[in-house]
Amino acid sequence: MVKTLEKSFIDQSLLNQAVKQMVKNKNNFGAVLCVEQGNDFSWINSAGNLKVNDQFFITSVTKLFVTAVILKLRAENRLHLDDKISIYLSNDIMDGIHVLNGVDYSNEITLQHLISNTSGIADYFFQKQANGKAGGSNLFKGQDEAWPLEKTLESIKQIKPQFKPEQKASYCGTNYQLLGRIIENITGMSIKDVFKSYIFDELNLSKTYVYENENDTKPVSLYYKSQSLHLPKFISCPSFTPEGGIVSTAQETMTFLKAFFNGRFFQKEEIESLKKWRLIFRPSLFYYGIGLEKLWVPRIVSPFKPIGDILGFWGQSGAFAFYHPKRDLYFTGTVNQSSGIGHNSAFNAMIKIIKAVDDRGHKSNAP
Repeated sequence: MVKTLEKSFIDQSLLNQAVKQMVKNKNNFGAVLCVEQGNDFSWINSAGNLKVNDQFFITSVTKLFVTAVILKLRAENRLHLDDKISIYLSNDIMDGIHVLNGVDYSNEITLQHLISNTSGIADYFFQKQANGKAGGSNLFKGQDEAWPLEKTLESIKQIKPQFKPEQKASYCGTNYQLLGRIIENITGMSIKDVFKSYIFDELNLSKTYVYENENDTKPVSLYYKSQSLHLPKFISCPSFTPEGGIVSTAQETMTFLKAFFNGRFFQKEEIESLKKWRLIFRPSLFYYGIGLEKLWVPRIVSPFKPIGDILGFWGQSGAFAFYHPKRDLYFTGTVNQSSGIGHNSAFNAMIKIIKAVDDRGHKSNAP
């Protein structure tokens, strides 16, 4: 455990119980949970085979870093969300990227469509390819391979797009691979160097970095169900970096999360403009806005005192980074389980803690 500031009204025994409960589910071998409330309280603990300072793959929590970069570039007037992506991408990338039922929508797609997962572009990872298998299916079997952008484009241009742009939302890794290339083209820097310059160095994050070396063994081993999952070629591929290639710790992810929601990269009032929610069903129920997720919390969970917004991002690895504005609570950590079953454990821990704290930061008397 680390520092606990004096103004806290959070019961630490409840927090210890919450993190221990996160490893009760089958195949959740370890968990780290970091909780902060405003500037008054900071707590971290771990359970199972993880330690509080372990570095882990944050996978899609990386997308929140992409949102920070995009909004920072917008603040610098270097892009607008309604810009067509064809402004920033070459003709060979754009050619046939979204042809649905004989209609080419490629030149209608905007930056906002990509970052809100409403482009309708085919998803290289979850959609079935010509061989009847999803692109990512072999990866979950431990068959490691790189997916450069060129391979992704070749794959998705042979798959039927999901829907017309803006028709609905669907989680799509292809969108973020394209965003990564766009960021590189705007800045003239690699996405790795963009993250380092714009975020890691800015926040003095010494244990957070882009995974790029296949022989790097610093991150803890990831699991898929009961098996250790080793995918260095896939994760180290530069095209995967904006999709999920960052390694961090719970505490340094917390530093970023608080900077994100407190105006370090853009005016904090802009958070409201990101709340254009559409329900997503993978890997668990949540809403997707503009580069931001909101947890779906059934009313039955707290019928008399609605939970309210829980904003942030899930990672396929079981990593999480969420903020509860109503109680000024921040949560980061991981259950290090890529099958999706671990998300529920992290969700339950967050809900348990939120319910124990009322709007003033005091211990709640609600059941």
